[in-house]
Amino acid sequence: MIDHAHDLASVRDATERLLTAAAALDNASAAKPSRLPGWSRNHVLAHVARNADALVNVLEGRPMYATASVRDADIERDAPRPLDVQLADVRDSAAGFQAAGAAPADWSRTVELRNGIVDSASRIPFRRWAEVELHHVDLGIGYELENLPEEFTRRETDFLVERFDGHPDVPSIHLTDGTHAWSTGRSAEKPDITVTGSPSDLLGWLCGRRDGSGLTVDGDSLPTLPPL
Repeated sequence: MIDHAHDLASVRDATERLLTAAAALDNASAAKPSRLPGWSRNHVLAHVARNADALVNVLEGRPMYATASVRDADIERDAPRPLDVQLADVRDSAAGFQAAGAAPADWSRTVELRNGIVDSASRIPFRRWAEVELHHVDLGIGYELENLPEEFTRRETDFLVERFDGHPDVPSIHLTDGTHAWSTGRSAEKPDITVTGSPSDLLGWLCGRRDGSGLTVDGDSLPTLPPL
């Protein structure tokens, strides 16, 4: 069972880690490229702030974003700001998300995110946790997939495996980190491939942060996963 209160606390801790790390930057280094193509570190920070606002919209029954173009325009608008403004915005928007999460609510209700995706309200704090942790990695300032909390790595792997389960463009895959095992992709009596690697390498490949070169593949070659 999902514990949204636990996940809200985890979001708060992850946000503090990100803010502490980003505070060591200066305006010049914040304007340098992140690990996300076409985005500076400031773009990543602006996105983290606007995502918090968007998930407040979700929790309060409004559209996550007015439109995709408005989402993109807001990030471009906010990216040129000085670092101190960026960090204050990340902190303030995070506080708004925590406040929305603390409000009395039916956490079993279904909510709608982008592109018609629906989910339980109880999973929204975990989705926010993923945004903060993975975009902290995307900043490229010393926080790596290996630094992610073990619980987060396992649960995000579970989540992504579920996302790709039954996907017609993903072959039948058996994944293992030597301790845990998962199956995803098209249904089959026998998997097309078996993929073995460390928890961080498996997660990195599933979430598009690594190319899979650190994984061992038995069977066909490692497939290119569809966008999330």
